[in-house]
Amino acid sequence: MEAIVAVYTDWGIGSGGTQPIVVPEDRKRFAELTRGATVIVGSKTLLDFPNSAPLKGRRNIILSRKEGEVPGAELVGTPEEAIAATAGDGSVFVIGGATVYMAMFPYLTRIYVTKIGATPASDAYFPNLDSLPDWELVSSEPFSSEGVECEFCVYEKR
Repeated sequence: MEAIVAVYTDWGIGSGGTQPIVVPEDRKRFAELTRGATVIVGSKTLLDFPNSAPLKGRRNIILSRKEGEVPGAELVGTPEEAIAATAGDGSVFVIGGATVYMAMFPYLTRIYVTKIGATPASDAYFPNLDSLPDWELVSSEPFSSEGVECEFCVYEKR
């Protein structure tokens, strides 16, 4: 199972349920990597999507303690239910937010990280993979976006 995340220099990922700084190249990479895949997302992050609706062109699994229905998505209550629901799927991405990343973190084997060279105020964070001995940076591609230095990185679990 994989994850995709954009982080700031302090490994912050957002504030108030949204990204303070959005990098267009990151959004494009996200769309390219997840198109046709299954995505696992939290209900708060879903609210930040266009029209607060599941992403088109993907199977959407919402990991949430809330009950109910979301048209165009499947609701599961635990990480184990998410694993079971996606068992036969080819490509599965955890896409946030922080609570969902942490719940699914033990199951991840590869993480696509866009590092954004800025430090806006964040109230949600991703684990600093550079400081975790179980994770290895396997590729890195620096780029600049509107004057902000960024980097596409791929980490794999050792």
